[in-house]
Amino acid sequence: MNNIYKGILNKHGKSYPYSVRKLTADYLPNILHVQEQVVQHLIEKDVLQPLSSEEFQFILDGNGLMIGAFVGDELIAFRALLVPVIDEEHLGWDIGLSKKELPRVIYQEISNVLPEYRGNQLQKTLASLIMQDLYTDPHRYRYVCCTVAPFNIPSLKDKFIQGMKIKALKQKYGGAMRYIFVKDLEEDEKKLWNETLAIRMDDFGAQQKKLAEGWQGFKMEEYEGHVWVHYRI
Repeated sequence: MNNIYKGILNKHGKSYPYSVRKLTADYLPNILHVQEQVVQHLIEKDVLQPLSSEEFQFILDGNGLMIGAFVGDELIAFRALLVPVIDEEHLGWDIGLSKKELPRVIYQEISNVLPEYRGNQLQKTLASLIMQDLYTDPHRYRYVCCTVAPFNIPSLKDKFIQGMKIKALKQKYGGAMRYIFVKDLEEDEKKLWNETLAIRMDDFGAQQKKLAEGWQGFKMEEYEGHVWVHYRI
């Protein structure tokens, strides 16, 4: 299979070449194995919403895109985009889109890196590569959405680095609190903002109030022993 990227990473002080390529249904057992290893190493299990075998199969059957990083023949990381079913749980509703805009939404789905290969910016590399695929067809999708659990710091940093913004904070997946991020591929990045403020991440009520008023979360910082989310309008 053709590689779409090649690079070098470090593991235990040694350098290893790796390659990135698109994943097919043949790799489903490898994908599930990586996810299982990641879940087993989580201290707080509820920060990640694992996908089922059927959900991965749905993406691999043409309802999205998955790419994976390999060291030799070993899958060590993957990232997915999902074309979502339009139903009452669609994230487009959560960010205030109209029904006619929903087909232009694609989800940035799960991203997993085997614990022993963390620290090599694989999440960032895979995000850049998979987003390039969207920019080759700019008229099909406009909004890239995803959910992230509060205090899932690596995932939150990943989204902010990509220029995604928090548009909502609400209960999803049977009651779990989640930030809802969006990246508008047609947004003017040079837009001027009137005000900014920082709110502690554990103050859900204050954040929800500002989000309802139209504020957007655009970065986070850790200081004074707390994690703060910066909002602007």
